[in-house]
Amino acid sequence: MDLIELDGVEKVFDVRRRAGLVRREKRRVRAVDGISFRVARGEMVGYIGPNGAGKSTTIKMLTGILTPSGGRLRVAGIDPARERTRLAQRIGVVFGQRTTLWWDLPLKDSYRLMHRMYRIPDARFRENLDRCVELLDLGELLDVPVRQLSLGQRMRGDIAAALLHDPEVLYLDEPTIGLDVVSKAKVRGFLRDLNAEQGTTVLLTTHDLQDIEQLCRRVMVIDHGRLMYDGALAGLHEVGESERTLVVDLARELPPVVTELARTVRVEGPRQWLAFPASQSAAPLVAAVADGYPVVDLSVREPDIEAVIAKMYAERAEP
Repeated sequence: MDLIELDGVEKVFDVRRRAGLVRREKRRVRAVDGISFRVARGEMVGYIGPNGAGKSTTIKMLTGILTPSGGRLRVAGIDPARERTRLAQRIGVVFGQRTTLWWDLPLKDSYRLMHRMYRIPDARFRENLDRCVELLDLGELLDVPVRQLSLGQRMRGDIAAALLHDPEVLYLDEPTIGLDVVSKAKVRGFLRDLNAEQGTTVLLTTHDLQDIEQLCRRVMVIDHGRLMYDGALAGLHEVGESERTLVVDLARELPPVVTELARTVRVEGPRQWLAFPASQSAAPLVAAVADGYPVVDLSVREPDIEAVIAKMYAERAEP
């Protein structure tokens, strides 16, 4: 079952800017330009793109904060713009740059307020809160005012708040922004378990591509309001024509390795780096090098997804 459905969705803003001492001119900005996609129940999907690509605008339309200028949009069969209150019971939202917690209240008081706002049954509230507190390591923070929490602590608190009412869909907009390595690992592990155990559908927007690599099997790339790619993470490397690297340690310093299966991109003493298409198996190349050269050790390095995305943007920008 598709839980999220977008068909030709558009969002246009009228922006006014000064064009002289008195006169202002109006310009139409198309933030989202005819996007269509489906997200099935239980999927965890990465939604990535540069600043201004339309990611946050899409999320705001999915939550009912913004109304589409055109197209059709449904979340769990609900039109977000027309039934925002009804939809709020079925979704959770975390904006990395903003908080839904009460600034001057202890963390536990924010959760109590949400308990009443969402009318969560007492037993279910206690069960959900205990689970989030344990998995997100919030136990020592419950009596601390939100304003005294670090960014990483507040982010974990926001994620717990978004899940207290058992949402079917969780929207995460930059959930690991500004977090240290330990906090990122905790958040990623929690989200992975949540998706596997509860079947919660997750739409994740982030600039940290390690979030995508560790959490999502499917990724959508958006730029200038249009989808550039929608498919498996592995397929993104094929579209971006990315390369894997075979690092070869030879018994002694030799001229660059010559083979039709790869190209030598770097040589430092007995170590050489050979680039080959990410879509191809490394086995034939490894066999060819081992057969023709005195190999001591070798390893395969996977392509950098960030470089793949950057290349796609650069190619789109070319006239």
